[in-house]
Amino acid sequence: MLTFKLNGQAVQSKAALSETLLNVLIEDFQVHGSKFGCGRQQCGSCTVLVDGNPLRACAAPLSSVAGRSVQTLEGLTQGGKPSRLQQAFIDEQAAQCGYCTSGMILTAQALLDRSPHPSEQEVRQALDANLCRCGAHNRIVKAVLRAAKKVGA
Repeated sequence: MLTFKLNGQAVQSKAALSETLLNVLIEDFQVHGSKFGCGRQQCGSCTVLVDGNPLRACAAPLSSVAGRSVQTLEGLTQGGKPSRLQQAFIDEQAAQCGYCTSGMILTAQALLDRSPHPSEQEVRQALDANLCRCGAHNRIVKAVLRAAKKVGA
């Protein structure tokens, strides 16, 4: 049995330690924000935060989160409402098909946690390894910068 925190709550999994974190999140905990994209850690659709750092859950074994804190898109909501970053994505219409959105938001959240007022270049660099096939990158960057402007506001 493996124990970790999922969106602030202690949870236990009986899954095999070699099972991917993404599969455990979906199958055992019905957390569906992160998506299976490439299965090779290359697209970013499966990104979650582990101890505040982005992790590609499609290839990470469950054993890698033992005793750690995992945050998913669902864990960003505040009182059932979208977080500032999620709301900025809505306001900027930063999703088309939405498949990459969870990974983009979580990667951006990690950036904003490290650097509350990033430059456009810093945002682009942080999101560089997350792929969006719809071409919404410019709106995604605008959304992150919008959320950064509201920090402390």
